[in-house]
Amino acid sequence: MANPIALSILEASQAGEARRKALSLASHLGFNETERGKVGIVVTEMANNLVRHARNGQIVMQVKTKNETLGIEILALDSGPGMHNIDECLRDGFSTAGTSGSGLGAIARLSNFFDIYSVSDMGTALVAHLWADGTQHKQQKNKLELGVVCLPKIGEEVSGDAWTSHQETHRCLLLVADGLGHGSEAAKASLAAVKVFHEKAYMSPQAIVEATHKALQTTRGSALAIAELDLERQIVNYTGIGNIASTILTSQGNRNMVSHNGTVGYEMRKIQEFTYPWSEGALLIMHTDGLKTQWRLEQYPGLFHKHPSLIAGILYRDFSRGRDDVTVLVAREEESRE
Repeated sequence: MANPIALSILEASQAGEARRKALSLASHLGFNETERGKVGIVVTEMANNLVRHARNGQIVMQVKTKNETLGIEILALDSGPGMHNIDECLRDGFSTAGTSGSGLGAIARLSNFFDIYSVSDMGTALVAHLWADGTQHKQQKNKLELGVVCLPKIGEEVSGDAWTSHQETHRCLLLVADGLGHGSEAAKASLAAVKVFHEKAYMSPQAIVEATHKALQTTRGSALAIAELDLERQIVNYTGIGNIASTILTSQGNRNMVSHNGTVGYEMRKIQEFTYPWSEGALLIMHTDGLKTQWRLEQYPGLFHKHPSLIAGILYRDFSRGRDDVTVLVAREEESRE
């Protein structure tokens, strides 16, 4: 699976680079000529909009899978100036820069899924999904809708963080791991945790962490958190070791989940599984310490109800430390979005 791609988009030449990398990724995933053309247009329009209108623009591209089909998720993030009227900006012919004004409308039409969030003076985030066979797979849905940003520290080729999921009919497991340090050795530890997770996915979070502790003793170790969502019983079973922060958010308030100190594979004084209530419409956010903990979703009007990828992207945009690997995972029960 190809690594995520993050590119700063500050000038026209960087927009061209984004298009080339997007087309290369689409070819690697087996997109046909027509679908590759759509990917190229979507990324080009996103990048050009960032160059013309935005501050501190960035594009993040990553592989998605759904019902065994490969796709590409494209996030366009900026820190301002934002849109005063999103519906008007999406209308063909509307422009504030003297162009034809077809950019956002073209992105929405060509994407299998498109969503946008913008606040004046705070910035804009766009997300688009395009699938290799051009279909939307409405007939089969995952139980959880996930949004994830997982990127290496600036200057590193690979991230020492990792994440994964396992979804069954009424039970969904999520893992976020942060290998000690940075680079390939940190990645070795976190990917070893991913391997054990899938081998032991039938177990409880606490039992998986115990098995992972043994498997990681030949590595430098990892912080680790596993959340098990029992959608039938409406509970979350959670076990965390180290600096993975996890929160359940509902319309009634937020609940931080408890992780114990330690490093999986090195030293753990206590492994404990906690149970929390879950409700339809709730959000689960898990992140490594590459993200500052001062974020508050209520500071962003209406963001709670947006696609999890937009939530993950905006938290990354505004709260990434910039000197560490960073992973932000956002999950909710899937709605009829795509």
